[in-house]
Amino acid sequence: MKKYLLILILFITQVLSAQQDCITALSVCGNSNISYIPDGPGVQELPESNCGSYQERYSVWYKFTIATAGTLTFAITPNTGSDYDWYVWGPNITCANKGNTIRCSTPGGQGATGLNMTSTDPYDYFGQPGSNADGWAKYMDVLPGETYYLLINNYSINITGFSLTWGGTATLASPFNDPVLTPNPFITPGAPNANPADPNEVVICTDPAVFDFNTLTDGIVNGNANFFVSYHTSQNDALSGNNPILTPQTVNTTDVYYYSIHYEDPTDPNNPINSCRQIGKFKFKQGNITATDATLTMCNNNNAGTAIFDLTTANVFDDPAGTAIKKYYPTMSDLNAGTNEITNPYAYLSSTNVVYVLVTTPQGCSDVAQIKLNLYAVVAVQDAELRTCFIETNPATGSFNLTNALVTTVAGATKRYFPSLTDAIDLTNEIVNATDYIAPNGIVYVRVTDTRGCYSIAKVTLTVLPPVKSDVLVDKIICMEDKTTLDAGPGFKSYEWSTGATTQVISNVGVGTYWVKLKTGDCITTQTVKVYASEQPVVSNIEISNNTITINVIGGTPDYKYSMDDINWQDSNTFTNIARGNHKVYVKDAYDCDPIEIPVVVPNLINVITPNGDGINDVVDYSAMADKQNLILSIFDRYGTKIHQADKSNGYKWDGTISGKRIPTGTYWYSVTWNENDKKNTPFKFSGWIMVKNRE
Repeated sequence: MKKYLLILILFITQVLSAQQDCITALSVCGNSNISYIPDGPGVQELPESNCGSYQERYSVWYKFTIATAGTLTFAITPNTGSDYDWYVWGPNITCANKGNTIRCSTPGGQGATGLNMTSTDPYDYFGQPGSNADGWAKYMDVLPGETYYLLINNYSINITGFSLTWGGTATLASPFNDPVLTPNPFITPGAPNANPADPNEVVICTDPAVFDFNTLTDGIVNGNANFFVSYHTSQNDALSGNNPILTPQTVNTTDVYYYSIHYEDPTDPNNPINSCRQIGKFKFKQGNITATDATLTMCNNNNAGTAIFDLTTANVFDDPAGTAIKKYYPTMSDLNAGTNEITNPYAYLSSTNVVYVLVTTPQGCSDVAQIKLNLYAVVAVQDAELRTCFIETNPATGSFNLTNALVTTVAGATKRYFPSLTDAIDLTNEIVNATDYIAPNGIVYVRVTDTRGCYSIAKVTLTVLPPVKSDVLVDKIICMEDKTTLDAGPGFKSYEWSTGATTQVISNVGVGTYWVKLKTGDCITTQTVKVYASEQPVVSNIEISNNTITINVIGGTPDYKYSMDDINWQDSNTFTNIARGNHKVYVKDAYDCDPIEIPVVVPNLINVITPNGDGINDVVDYSAMADKQNLILSIFDRYGTKIHQADKSNGYKWDGTISGKRIPTGTYWYSVTWNENDKKNTPFKFSGWIMVKNRE
């Protein structure tokens, strides 16, 4: 569509009740081409002396105003078989006082006629001396604001019309081609007809219907100020503005209706352009709609009993353009009253139910449909249990293959695993290593989704099978040199020992650490057992008093046994009447292992010394035992005071003196201590008394 709506003003064909009087002359606005068929005489306003004495027959009057100065031409081209005359009065005359024409042509024949740039005679009069009567008169020089009247007369008195075209450099006044007055294009109401040659169509919801034409005005005017629209039932009324439709009227889809646009100068009500009109036509088209009922089915997820429905997806109306407005209501009463509209139709939470939708087109046609809300059957799931063996490095946990949990038999379902029910619902913290899920005893949740996207959640209880150990197999203590038997006990599926044996019992086992893999069901428990060597007793010290030996023992496991020959054993740790010299002492504990063997020296007893220098019994001498460790001879008086110590520094001897002075004759006590040269460095203590006889 062009900026300026030129509908039927470009080629206007008028039939029926033609305009035929000067005072009702049709305005010509802009250099628009005109088509017209006069159909009868009006008020006789001829003859006119400049072009002969003729009468109006089939005639039409036009009025035009000059917009820009210049030359003005026009051409009247008859349709077939017509003789057209024409007359021009002006400028700025009235119908009551027109005066004589300033241009006219009565050629007396058929063919085009009008003003052109080559003719020199202002009057083209058939039979006038000096006139060639070719139908053409001289152009007009015109100025802005001048108004002229043009009469076109069909002298042939037939209904063959004509077309009128304008030329020259001048332009005719019109509000429709002034960009200041019409910054926006005028818009024909309705939608284009399927046949482009037919009028646009305005939708009505019933046929017939009562229609308010004024509802179209704003759309036609399209924001152009000071333009007004009237509506008519005929084209001639639209051209003249006569018989406007002022109130809502009953219309149908058969008749053609017309609209007429005109300008009203707000500062000059007599402005000639105020009489300019552009017209157009339109029809009505029945646009009633039918909304269809629909059903929406959504997932009853996890048997919640409700679902979130997108009501807008219900196909209740075929609307490819997406222009219809849909409003949703929980009840028909609410729809009728316009109350409690569902404002979140994209996410409507509901159980099985029925809602209602009001569908309204942009043309105001509406219908109601109901949407039935259904729930899919619940995805069938069942709780399950998984049991797995403990992990040896962390027996409180196990490795579970969650995909082995038989929670559903629904074909095509997908399963996702979560540590909590909330996570399963919200799809958070998904367990991604479902085939090797390390966990203690507990519960996981499986979200089972079918091919429709519906889901249910099943619970899987996880049980870690703890280690099953033998109550029979315990650590043992044996003598280092002994062997023993290890028994894992009955009731296990299989046995595998560190020795390679696969029997319940293994024999001839010495001191050491062993393990056995005990299989219960599918789980294997590795149990370690130790065979300890019994702790041997340790002789803490041996005390020798005269011919008595007392053996003090620590460690090992009491009760102890003692022997001097490794044959005869006694419970007492004391042996008496032991001869002087080297002996061996044997000790063993309750395990009756090979006894420990301690060498024992019972020194010669020296009970009297006479330190008189005669070389006989002058000293106490234990140098013969100098190879013993930590050998010390201690002398004590009767009060227990140590008065002398013989050790390596003095050759392990005592001569009965203290600091070189002889001690009084008397009985003294002594003790000899040393550590035996064995692995345990056994301490020995030999004690007794000695008589010292000194000469006074």
